[in-house]
Amino acid sequence: MTQAAMAHDTAGGRFDVERVRIDFPILRTEVNGKPLVYLDNAASSQMPQPVIDRMVRYRTREHANIHRAVHTLSETATAAFEDTRGKVQRLLNAKEEREIVFTSGTTDAINLVMHGYGRKFIGEGDEIVVSHLEHHSNIVPWQMLCLEKGAHLKVIPVNDRGELLFEEYEKLLGPRTRLVAVTHVSNALGTITPAREIVAAAHARGVPVLLDGAQAAPHMRVDVQALDCDFYAFSGHKLYGPTGVGVLYAKGEHLDRMQPYKGGGDMILSVTFEHTEYNVPPHKFEAGTPPIEQVIVLGAAVDYVTALGFERIGAHETDLLDYATTEFNRLPGVRIIGTAERKAAVLSFEVKGVHPHDVGTLLNEEGVAIRTGHHCAQPVMKRFAVPATARASFAFYNTAAEIDALVAAVKKAQKVFG
Repeated sequence: MTQAAMAHDTAGGRFDVERVRIDFPILRTEVNGKPLVYLDNAASSQMPQPVIDRMVRYRTREHANIHRAVHTLSETATAAFEDTRGKVQRLLNAKEEREIVFTSGTTDAINLVMHGYGRKFIGEGDEIVVSHLEHHSNIVPWQMLCLEKGAHLKVIPVNDRGELLFEEYEKLLGPRTRLVAVTHVSNALGTITPAREIVAAAHARGVPVLLDGAQAAPHMRVDVQALDCDFYAFSGHKLYGPTGVGVLYAKGEHLDRMQPYKGGGDMILSVTFEHTEYNVPPHKFEAGTPPIEQVIVLGAAVDYVTALGFERIGAHETDLLDYATTEFNRLPGVRIIGTAERKAAVLSFEVKGVHPHDVGTLLNEEGVAIRTGHHCAQPVMKRFAVPATARASFAFYNTAAEIDALVAAVKKAQKVFG
């Protein structure tokens, strides 16, 4: 049993963050002689020791290619790989294991939908709806498709709080709308979009919906059947797992109709020079040697967060966000960018007279790690008339004391540049 699991069992329902932090060796790091305060979780979260141990176990005792041999190592690796598919199915409450496709990340998953679904079913004059909150990964592929097919990109506007204007969204849904692709949680602002309502409005007009869940899956329980979305994408490295692995959930009916994204081994049943017969989903979309180690380790990360419980994770992170928001609102010369009523654990801000990169540099000297820049969401920056923001993003292993350290570092930056 992990330290985190013991905390779950013995803390009487209270989230014992100090007990949980024991599982994360990197949190004992010092930066510039100060304890690391890691607040860049929206970019990539840290891995707990049980996940690291699973990586070591695979590398030292189980490494082999999968699906292609009958020897013991291959069979062991194959079983562990496919076991993760079942874990992800249960994590998302997908109807079938075959609806879970492994990719290299959220970006790859969205591109799979663009190539496999979009290029087959979207044509000249058709429309794709995205929102003003999107990460570039949920803009650029659709721009590429529109350019290729002669289709059009429509954008849902947001208000000054960073919330989608739902009535304007409904106006964009028309007879030529072929796909809606919207983030579940904004990486730049933390806004939680009304995903279920977005899906319902689109489905009322027969339009499928893709949700970018990169920032949602690590922080909240995701039920794709309750959402009724057609596609859902997320990345392993934001879910306390490794880089290089992601997931695309897609309804089985879509996977059956979609064309393969990549061609090669494992995605075929038979090949001749005259004809190729493709494999069944999900293997139809997993060409070549997959990220075997990363998928297996992702399974360990899923186990870890499931043991903690998303209700408890969400409650702790909400407390952190509320505390950080209160403290930042007390800071003169600091403006929070994105004040939606429903937010995940992201705090984007600007310090008057100080470029975000300078803020980040000064904070690093204090051991505080945040992200600065446009966060691959340049349309969001343009909407709020800022070149970039400083972004602190929280995980369940962060503490109120770390927020105090963040606030103190921001005050010090103001004095340096004041």
